[in-house]
Amino acid sequence: MIVEVDGHPAHAATGGLDLAGRGDQPAMVLIHGAGMDGTVWQLQTRYLAHRGHRVAAVDLPGHGRSAGEPLGSIAELADWVGRFLDAAGLTPARVVGHSMGSFIGLDLAARRPELVTSLTLLGTADGMPVHPDLLSASEDRLADAAALMASWGHAPPAHVGLNPTPGLWMLGGARALVETSAAGVLATDFRACMDYGDALERAAAVTCPVEVVIGSADKMTPPRATAKLVEALRDGAAASVEVTTLADSGHMMMVESPAAVRRVLASAGSGPGQDASDSM
Repeated sequence: MIVEVDGHPAHAATGGLDLAGRGDQPAMVLIHGAGMDGTVWQLQTRYLAHRGHRVAAVDLPGHGRSAGEPLGSIAELADWVGRFLDAAGLTPARVVGHSMGSFIGLDLAARRPELVTSLTLLGTADGMPVHPDLLSASEDRLADAAALMASWGHAPPAHVGLNPTPGLWMLGGARALVETSAAGVLATDFRACMDYGDALERAAAVTCPVEVVIGSADKMTPPRATAKLVEALRDGAAASVEVTTLADSGHMMMVESPAAVRRVLASAGSGPGQDASDSM
């Protein structure tokens, strides 16, 4: 699906189904992380689309197949997602964000509650500092940055080839995705994450049901880094706050534990948190 946002084409994957004529089904937008695009959700989009969701795994501006310059702040990105939802006829929507996308979803839900029926945050924290070596590499050594992200972003099982999708290489796929991003996109995204200091304030203002998904082996947003955000959500105005922990999963949980993530997203905003395995 391609719609026009701010005068530029904006692309989103819809799981192979046309969204037209399905207005009675709940809408869901999936927001990717830094330097990536909507393909990180490819193991979830078709599943959700064929199980009663109007799903859109969006490419943010300058990412994937969406045109325009990458936006330099989380607030700008959240506003853009709001305009995308309007243009695509997907309001209100269940909003799902991973890593940088979790900040975008959080900011959108807090400031535009009329657009968000539930919020699911994967690989999130109250802050997202970027290691100096990774930030430096993102400027002009994209292959090095991609290698670091792939290594740090996956739990030990992914490093020895235990891919839930036989024949594919998780680390290689992650590296290729980041390496093919446009020049300057990854560095711009990292700075947006580093500069975002509003997570706790926004968390307190969210009113919809929230689910937080944690990878037990996540090195980039480790469980301890998520605790303050969960506390702020629970102390705030959220209708409910559930936490799901994915055993032996790292930061790239959509690829590492695809079935468990599918189950969480399929019941977004309606079910209790749990310790989830990837059996199905």
